[in-house]
Amino acid sequence: MKKYIGILKRSYLFEGVVEEEIEAMLGCLQARMGSYSKGECVFRQGERLSCITVLVEGSLHIQRDDYWGNRSIIGRVGTGQIFGMSYAAPDSGAIMSDVVAVEDSVVIFFDVQRILTVCSSACRFHAMVVKNLFYAISEKNRQLMQKLGHMSHRSTREKLMSYLSEEADRQKANSFTIPFNRQQLADFLSVDRSAMSGELCRMRDDGLLNFEKNHFTLLQR
Repeated sequence: MKKYIGILKRSYLFEGVVEEEIEAMLGCLQARMGSYSKGECVFRQGERLSCITVLVEGSLHIQRDDYWGNRSIIGRVGTGQIFGMSYAAPDSGAIMSDVVAVEDSVVIFFDVQRILTVCSSACRFHAMVVKNLFYAISEKNRQLMQKLGHMSHRSTREKLMSYLSEEADRQKANSFTIPFNRQQLADFLSVDRSAMSGELCRMRDDGLLNFEKNHFTLLQR
């Protein structure tokens, strides 16, 4: 677990905490590590969570399949990002989606009650972790609002333009790589893959963008 201390330090949860203190806090927070192969579930819909997780290697998708097998990707968890804080409260209920490893991944679990209960020494670093958890929840809510913004558009083109515009702003470049392949992007935007691929070609023909696989270049402001 020690080799992931640097990644933990860059996560929202431990922002501002020095590496030596993070290592000392791992036992206090009852940290444990889990490894998952590509396609394996970290959590399944209907489970109740008692931990907060930090992804330290790989990537995860938060996804949900309906009765007929149609998949929606609710969100993506990248290296250093946190998951599970939305279900940390005792009465928050069971998780509503599956959390699946998109590639071989490593996750560190932290007992939520240990995080929320400041140790007897009341060290400033533990208090900082509690504050960071609040900020992480706020950031997660912001991301969900951004996705709702994409989904509020009616046409496939409008959804694509909304998502790609946000990525250009986030990465501060008009040429960037997105974390989804074609099917994953269609699942994320809740559109038909074939219709989306056709719309991307039309947008390229209209001079709005160029693309190669998951790399895009926006041509008009």
